Amino acid sequence: MVTNSDFDSKLRDSSMNRRNMLRILGAGVASAAALPILSSCTGTSSAGSSAGAATSSTSSAAATSAGGSSAASSAAGSSAAGGAGSSSSAATQVGGTVTFGSNASDATPKAAYQAVFNAFKKADGVDTKVNTVDHNSFQENINNYLQGSPDQVFTWFAGNRMQFFAAQGLLTPIDDVWSGIQSQYSDGFKAASTAADGKKYFIPFYNYPWAFFYRPSVFKAKGYTVPKTLDELKTLAAKMKKDGLVPIAFADKDGWPAMGTFDYLNMRINGYQFHMDLVASHKQSWTDPKVKTVFDTWKGLFPYLQTQALGRTWQEAAQTLVKKQAGMYLLGMFVGQQFPAGDTDLDFFPFPEVDSNVGTTAVEAPIDGFLLSSKGESPQAKAMMTYLASPEAQLLYLGADPSNVAANKTASTAKYTAMQKHAVELISSAKNISQFLDRDSRPDFASPVVIPALQQFLKDGDSTAVTKSLEAQAKTIFTS
Repeated sequence: MVTNSDFDSKLRDSSMNRRNMLRILGAGVASAAALPILSSCTGTSSAGSSAGAATSSTSSAAATSAGGSSAASSAAGSSAAGGAGSSSSAATQVGGTVTFGSNASDATPKAAYQAVFNAFKKADGVDTKVNTVDHNSFQENINNYLQGSPDQVFTWFAGNRMQFFAAQGLLTPIDDVWSGIQSQYSDGFKAASTAADGKKYFIPFYNYPWAFFYRPSVFKAKGYTVPKTLDELKTLAAKMKKDGLVPIAFADKDGWPAMGTFDYLNMRINGYQFHMDLVASHKQSWTDPKVKTVFDTWKGLFPYLQTQALGRTWQEAAQTLVKKQAGMYLLGMFVGQQFPAGDTDLDFFPFPEVDSNVGTTAVEAPIDGFLLSSKGESPQAKAMMTYLASPEAQLLYLGADPSNVAANKTASTAKYTAMQKHAVELISSAKNISQFLDRDSRPDFASPVVIPALQQFLKDGDSTAVTKSLEAQAKTIFTS
């Protein structure tokens, strides 16, 4: 059986050595106006909630029902069997209240977190005051949030998006928490939680692969087969188009989803190391002919992509897959959140091979988790971070939202869905793991530069213009 411990060498050998690039951030804390706006690359967004609107609740309240909950909930139900014991007993309960800033505004992850907070209340006697903001607004306002009056614990991401704020002194190190959980995490996850100063700031909660998702029933009914190469993918897409389907669901209203297509094409054409040297450190030039080839190859897929993508959210695109109007969708496994409860007609295949000399050994598998703000240290906050690191907390969350896999290597996979087990196999088989462009690159480049550049490319298909624009701005930003 494949276990989470198999992620170890892949994570350790992948993007985590990029901590050295944070030396460019050592000039001290910048003003709020000067800090970059961040985008998003995980499974919640502004859909279904007012932009910027926050909601709050406490863990002492009953868990809210997940209206329109996902196929995720069909797996679920059970609390977290398997793994280490809970973080504390009734005799050692901490009590009090902790504040929690959450970007989980969609119904499924919101309900999943509430189940975790209710269990945390039972385990440690701590109430959780939750401040939920829609995903994109949370990211766009994170700079001001952390420099103002932030919640104690908040949801965030591994990679440069964690390391950037650690370098600015906006986070509290949690090495004391890690001293009690070291044995439960692989070296790769430990590295993902460590900043340039050698201190640990991050609690990994789960990760998930990006891949092409599809409905097996549609493939069976139409006689489609899973493509192994890009040429086979295009042949399949042409057949789907002839059959009246949207071949590849596509959306980029929020700016970040298109990054996944670029990441995979670049890694499949030029290899993982070239990709990281391009996006993480700018050791490679955006005007290198190899990068233009990536955009030209992407343009070759335009006839098969869902049109008017810039006016569509990822959730809206997912609904075309749910309704069997689209044949495939390149996205993270969180797409499962959009499927009705009990609907298990969903699977995925890896991004196909483009160059046989490069292969398919790189996989995009971002890590999500939690940070402690610089103003957030307290016994209650440390107790929460310890609890969130436990297999119980992670499996309880996955019970309501099995569109991810647990980060804690002691978490049992016995109750994983078929798709979760497939995800573990894909990630474990990878030679290299990327985090996603807006996590692997500098935040002041990924969001304000790459997003508009890719969106312009989706409008005009001009591969020369997009590479020149990206290179001109990268030269300034990466040498600042």
